[in-house]
Amino acid sequence: MEWANETLVTEFVFLGFSSLAGLQRLLFAVFLLVYLFMLGTNVVIVSTIVLDRALHTPMYFFLGVLSCSETCYTFVIVPKMLVDLLAQKKTISFLGCAIQMFFFLFLICSHSFLLAAMGYDRYVAICNPLRYTVLMGFGVCMGLVAAACACGFIISLATTSMIFHLPFHSSNKLHHFFCDVSPVLKLASHQSYLNQLVIFVLGVFVLVIPLLLILVSYVLIISAILKIPSSVGRYKAFSTCASHLIVVTVHYGCASFIYLRPKSNYSSSQDTLISVSYTILTPLFNPMIYSLRNKEFKSALQRAMTHTSYSIN
Repeated sequence: MEWANETLVTEFVFLGFSSLAGLQRLLFAVFLLVYLFMLGTNVVIVSTIVLDRALHTPMYFFLGVLSCSETCYTFVIVPKMLVDLLAQKKTISFLGCAIQMFFFLFLICSHSFLLAAMGYDRYVAICNPLRYTVLMGFGVCMGLVAAACACGFIISLATTSMIFHLPFHSSNKLHHFFCDVSPVLKLASHQSYLNQLVIFVLGVFVLVIPLLLILVSYVLIISAILKIPSSVGRYKAFSTCASHLIVVTVHYGCASFIYLRPKSNYSSSQDTLISVSYTILTPLFNPMIYSLRNKEFKSALQRAMTHTSYSIN
């Protein structure tokens, strides 16, 4: 009854970059260039993997899926953010906010489980090299990707439904640049302890379980690498995992800081900064970490470019 005279929230106003009002055109130019470069890099990676038969292996299959995943989840966030940087009124409808959150959570959760699948792929390649092609056949790879997407879909649907079934009658000022869990949940007029607990448990499931699987994979990988007699062999084996380890560290570090800390430690300015890193900067550097420093991929890219130039001529 106390909400009867209060206005129901029908839209949210983004305030993520409100403290940088004088720099928003500059931020637009920088973020646009970074976004276009990231898109171009991912298109090159996926095209090269598809065109070059030498890259038709499980590792590059997962890399192609990872590139597509990063392209999709940045597409959910960045275009709207770029428009808002130039707009006077930075709003999103209630339904639009729910849709944005659902797709972002779906893709980012799938991304976490995909990184775990890639860790398993590295485990099989190093610990069971003779059975690698059997254990990591195309059907198995597709099954792992489908399982990652299914987990992402279920968790995203459950989390988004819980949040947007809460009453929103108070402020509609969202201290962020997109509809993320913590900023939206903070605006809810009433939050039950059960809702907060379930959302926290889902966050733990998404972050902690894949990370534990990755850690188990790497304990077994390191154990196998230490048994290799030559230092050159050990270096070569570990170098195939280094890129994955860097990406895992950045992804889970940023995500854990955002989603696994107590609500009392919530800081909109810190969250905005960290969110920029995993929605814009991380997808920019991941392709370079994984592919453009990889000799096998660079050779394939050169072959693809040579073939393309001959076709044009």
